[in-house]
Amino acid sequence: MNKVAVVFWSGTGNTEAMANAVAAGAQENGAEVTVMSSADFGAAAAAGYDGIAFGCPAMGAEALEETEFQPMWDEVKGELSGKKIALFGSYGWGDGEWMRTWEDEAKEAGAVLAADSVIVNGTPDDDGEADCKALGAALA
Repeated sequence: MNKVAVVFWSGTGNTEAMANAVAAGAQENGAEVTVMSSADFGAAAAAGYDGIAFGCPAMGAEALEETEFQPMWDEVKGELSGKKIALFGSYGWGDGEWMRTWEDEAKEAGAVLAADSVIVNGTPDDDGEADCKALGAALA
């Protein structure tokens, strides 16, 4: 059984809803899933998982959240070479630049993207939830 971590930061609850759908998709496909906030995850924990889904909304000028998520990401990305990961997040403006930048950083770190990243404008609707479940399934 694959062990999957779903690590997220959420300010409004939108990305948390996405994280729960990603976790459900992974569980429905046989993975043992742990869901946690970015404050509770670090480089030492990464080795304990076969796959990791990272979720963070677009903040400011389309950037990752800077006080909790970005420091965790900076610490963890050095441990992602060859690791299967998935990225997701919500946004309220812009065109998804934060996700493209984030994907590039993940690839530069040697991570293997399990599927196309999922971005949702605002609260995930039925289609957004289905996309998140599919992301979790791909990671499982």
